Amino acid sequence: MGFLVAASARSYVVAAALLCVILPCHAKLSTRFYARTCPNVEAIVRSVMAPAVAGEPRMGASIIRLFFHDCFVNGCDASILLDDTPTFTGEKNAGANANSVRGYEVIDAIKARVEAACKATVSCADIVALAARDAVNLLRGPSWNVPLGRKDSRTATQSAADANLPGPGSSAASLVSAFAAKGLSAREMTALSGAHTVGRARCVVFRGRIYGESNINATFAAARRQTCPQAGGDGNLAPFDDRTPDAFDNGYYTNLVARRGLLHSDQELFNGGSQDSLVRKYSGNGKIFAGDFAKAMVKMGGLLPAAGTPTEVRLNCRKVN
Repeated sequence: MGFLVAASARSYVVAAALLCVILPCHAKLSTRFYARTCPNVEAIVRSVMAPAVAGEPRMGASIIRLFFHDCFVNGCDASILLDDTPTFTGEKNAGANANSVRGYEVIDAIKARVEAACKATVSCADIVALAARDAVNLLRGPSWNVPLGRKDSRTATQSAADANLPGPGSSAASLVSAFAAKGLSAREMTALSGAHTVGRARCVVFRGRIYGESNINATFAAARRQTCPQAGGDGNLAPFDDRTPDAFDNGYYTNLVARRGLLHSDQELFNGGSQDSLVRKYSGNGKIFAGDFAKAMVKMGGLLPAAGTPTEVRLNCRKVN
């Protein structure tokens, strides 16, 4: 009898997964989505993330960025993880992702462990969402309950990524507009930008700021020029926050007030515009920032593919089943 029940359950899961390929599956996200089918999924994700971040703190920032870049293109559907195939060119080589987004191997490692424990149950999109939460917390930032139940898309397009991801040269107005298009407020945009309190950026994306802009601290600019020449060294890295580069704190905003924003788009948040007062508030109160950031991450994590998008639970995050 037990075998028949188990077999029936497995058949239902497979049938449901196949149905999502044909029909839109927009189940409401829930923090208890895997309570019965994969109760240890969060512990499994953490078991891979903890040593990955301990061994290379920058990886935490990379996983957070991976989540952002996934959700901003057709919703949080793990489309960014798909490798190119003969039938489509995916998101990995889009302008904002090529030679920049990283952490794919960490997601692969998590997926392998999750599959070993709960086969064909947990989506890659949910794994990325949980990994991003853990990345923030492992870097001494806030934690939050992650609503789960996302599905993985069966396709990806480079053009969609190019069209949807804000660039390092974005103005404050264009950032507000880009986030508004995703249903996120200006306050949420400024809070989510605080993820730049950790991680590194390549010389090629901040060279124009340190050599050509006036609203920049002279000492800071001179320090950045030491490793980012006017020609060459495009891949040389610099921390977004050179004071606490691997701590998820409110240092990003303190830097903006001091005109020490690394990217043009960073300093745009404190440049005589609409977000100045909020940046000052966050720079003086890390708890308010942490709370707003956590809430904004949950809201952004609720961005789902458009109705009718073919989805599934991928067995390998890099390719469709």
